[in-house]
Amino acid sequence: MIMDKTILLSEALLPDKLNKIQNQKMKIIITDDIKISTIQEEFNQVFPYLKLEFFRGLHKADADSSKKNIKNNEITFGKCRRSEVTGKIAITPVMTVTELEQRFAEVYGLGIQVLRQSGTTWLETSITDGWTLEEQNRQGEDLSKARA
Repeated sequence: MIMDKTILLSEALLPDKLNKIQNQKMKIIITDDIKISTIQEEFNQVFPYLKLEFFRGLHKADADSSKKNIKNNEITFGKCRRSEVTGKIAITPVMTVTELEQRFAEVYGLGIQVLRQSGTTWLETSITDGWTLEEQNRQGEDLSKARA
């Protein structure tokens, strides 16, 4: 049974403070009526050079995800998740991509993939899943500025 009907982002990092505060957390409470696009937008506000993609199935660590499995981002979370649990995921800049993907799988039974911006292109981070979100975001910023 889902009780909360909001996404809660407390203690969210501002992008310009990302390098200064290592242990700050982005707390998300995800409920059935929240759109996938809302989750993606909130994540992208904290990590502007990263984005989340949602998939029907789980993918193996260090493996690419199939594009045909990407969820329509305008559907609600309740229509795509595989677990009936309401849970919280604390996302920190020092969390690795692998850790984030595993938490979504464990808590919601849902596959996600973190993509990193490189200029106007979004790249899967499968080879660098061991990097932290902060490292991924910084690399995305560097690559995007170099191509501008």
